[in-house]
Amino acid sequence: MEDIITLRLTETDSTNRFLREYTGEEGSLMTVVTADYQTAGRGQGCNSWESAPGQNLLFSVKVRPRGLEARRQFVMLEAGALAVLEALSRYAGGFTVKWPNDVYWRDMKISGTLSECTIAKGLVGDCILGVGINVNQREFTSNAPNPVSLFNILERETGRDELFALFVEAFRRYLGMVDAGRYADIHAFYCASLYRRTGFHAWRDAAGGFTASILRVEPDGRLVLRKEDGEVKTYLFKEVEHVIPTPALPKGGGLISRV
Repeated sequence: MEDIITLRLTETDSTNRFLREYTGEEGSLMTVVTADYQTAGRGQGCNSWESAPGQNLLFSVKVRPRGLEARRQFVMLEAGALAVLEALSRYAGGFTVKWPNDVYWRDMKISGTLSECTIAKGLVGDCILGVGINVNQREFTSNAPNPVSLFNILERETGRDELFALFVEAFRRYLGMVDAGRYADIHAFYCASLYRRTGFHAWRDAAGGFTASILRVEPDGRLVLRKEDGEVKTYLFKEVEHVIPTPALPKGGGLISRV
């Protein structure tokens, strides 16, 4: 049995859905499906993902982490985001991980990761990570506020297969750390890579806007902020968001950005 099996599709509604229903041969380490185009690609919650056909990287990875307790499943999202960050950092600097699952370049989003794990007897079973990376798309026309692609950054096209191989190489290593129980090491890398990890910045929750600094991210993914008045508050996904100014556009990138 091969350790990694990669399936390539021209079009699908969702690579995550495809892997959930896939019944063919699987890799002993991971099974990956890529698509040139997704008709119903999505991010966390109800978010959608804009991608021009054949321009970007759209793929899902299915793995079965060994002995991973359900309460620690956030480490899989950390591993996926860090693998994307590491692959992109081979091309340029300025990439960070925006809590909980996005990869940013400066103040603009280049990638998102969606994690879907099954749970049985307190342990994670199958874990599917759906990843979208903006690679060669030059313009974005949806209402997404701050997209950017590698083309916008580098002002040249990037080989999608090359970038994909860099991700797989990095994710293989992080998966090995998960299976070895090195959750604390992955979490430390994640926290050190956070977007706006130092200083006070603008945020918004259900009560309105405020200024706070990141105190820490808990191992289960909860975000802990310290407000300017000293109040410490903990948030789950979707309970708080960064307030990001209109991003400075890369020179000559042709990016359309909306706020």
